[in-house]
Amino acid sequence: MSDKVKGTTSSVTTAEAPPASRRPSEKEQAWEENTLRPTLEKSPERQAQFTTISAHPIRRLYTPADLAGWDADRDLGFPGEPPYTRGIHSTMHRGRLWTMRQFAGFGTAEDTNERFRYLLAQGQTGLSTAFDLPTLMGYDSDHPLSEGEVGKCGVAISSLADMEVLFDKIPLANVTTSMTINSPAAVIWAMYLAVAEKQGADLQKISGTLQNDILKEYIAQKEYIYPPEPSMRLVIDTFEFAVKNTPKFNPISISGYHIREAGSTAIQELAFTLRDGMEYVEYARRRGLEIDQFAPQLSFFFNAHSDFFEEIAKYRAARRIWQKAMVERYGAKSARSWALRFHTQTAGCSLTAQQPYNNVVRTAIQALAAVLGGTQSLHTNSLDEAWALPTEFAATIALRTQQIIAHETGVTNTVDPLGGSYFVEALTNEVERGAWDYIERIDAMGGMVPAIERSYPQREIAEASYKYQVAVDKKEKIIVGVNDYVAEEKPLEILQIDETVAHRQAARLSKLRADRSQVEVDRRLGALRKAAEGKDNLMPFLLDAVKSYATVGEICDALRAVFGTYEEVAIT
Repeated sequence: MSDKVKGTTSSVTTAEAPPASRRPSEKEQAWEENTLRPTLEKSPERQAQFTTISAHPIRRLYTPADLAGWDADRDLGFPGEPPYTRGIHSTMHRGRLWTMRQFAGFGTAEDTNERFRYLLAQGQTGLSTAFDLPTLMGYDSDHPLSEGEVGKCGVAISSLADMEVLFDKIPLANVTTSMTINSPAAVIWAMYLAVAEKQGADLQKISGTLQNDILKEYIAQKEYIYPPEPSMRLVIDTFEFAVKNTPKFNPISISGYHIREAGSTAIQELAFTLRDGMEYVEYARRRGLEIDQFAPQLSFFFNAHSDFFEEIAKYRAARRIWQKAMVERYGAKSARSWALRFHTQTAGCSLTAQQPYNNVVRTAIQALAAVLGGTQSLHTNSLDEAWALPTEFAATIALRTQQIIAHETGVTNTVDPLGGSYFVEALTNEVERGAWDYIERIDAMGGMVPAIERSYPQREIAEASYKYQVAVDKKEKIIVGVNDYVAEEKPLEILQIDETVAHRQAARLSKLRADRSQVEVDRRLGALRKAAEGKDNLMPFLLDAVKSYATVGEICDALRAVFGTYEEVAIT
């Protein structure tokens, strides 16, 4: 694999296999012989080999010998300038802190609106919306397949009426909003834009981010509706619409987060995410969009896992890879196209139901890595999320974690404080090399869509996930409170979402259907179906449909009738 360090055997121990190009200095060799060797003979190290959480080998000591051929001007540079290793802004968090954007959504639109306004009052600086499973899958709350899931993993949104309530008393002209929605992303975005218009906001000025990353659904999260090609059409429709109508709104957040949550390594997360981004670029160019028209509106979304330095190296490598791809592959001329902007969320998969207060510590360390790695936006997970959606108490601690990092630790006082570290720079190089190796393999398959259809990234993630679980089972990797340091625990108070949410949603939908003009709904859904059969951009038709109060389920069904649905090929 590309993320294995290859080379000769060290003079000290076979656990230390350095790169073949590594040439230790005479002083380092003398240290190994005179200081290190006697220490190891007297007191061996705790394990034969040390690795990152992704099983990437880590050397005992990093020196200039690990940076053979490294050029500070070329590979490190200065913040705000290519290759952006040190960050995309010249002052980074000295000038402006990252957006503190806590993910929230549960129950009905009223429930989530109340949580939104609470978080804003506590100092949150942006909104991030979680939708429930029926909404994510394009079903209304009263659909038979929605039973038992309404409002459970996010807010239930079935129509423009729900969206109006969700953002009641929240001025969309002044707040940036992120929405985690994928297959029905264009539909939900149309509802959001309709609410913004009703509030009197100028669509040319509103800002926020739509997740809208369908490729990672096929790879990892599996919340897809349509086959890849029509799904990609919908994504590029949003790009084209955004360029013309919402130039400050990001129509996509290309997400490695869910790839990592599915069990990938850090290198796989980076490689598959950036190659997904390249796939969207290629589809947009085929549509006729110029690279510097739409690329500045592309954003990314990464996981912040527990291996502190590996995560920092991942973010630094991501910026370098994207800048190189945009310049060398796609000929982008604008610096705004070169600069990779990203949101980060701490690792949900690292949270444990056992000893849940340990999750506060995990989250703080992960958030610190995201900040030192140069994130533009951050969500910190709550201590109780292995059990349920966050309580108000737990969500407040998660937000306070960001605020303490921002105002009490001093880590924002200088740009890229780890820059120039032998370890960090060497690890950044290794992560970058490993990611490029994957990207080139996917290129050879014809791109990410063909690779997904061959189940290539799915197989790679499954294998990595299995290897990590084996390491946990063998206690080669320790999870505190799970496979070591186990203790008796007190029950945890959690947020309960009962079936009254589904009953309230069903009643609201019944009233909506009685009050709206069904003739107008049918006319606009018919126009949408006809457009879907052709090549027109579907966003104007989706806006017309949602404004007639057609529901998410009705709109997605209209598209299902044209596009069909997707069934994944089994991994063999």
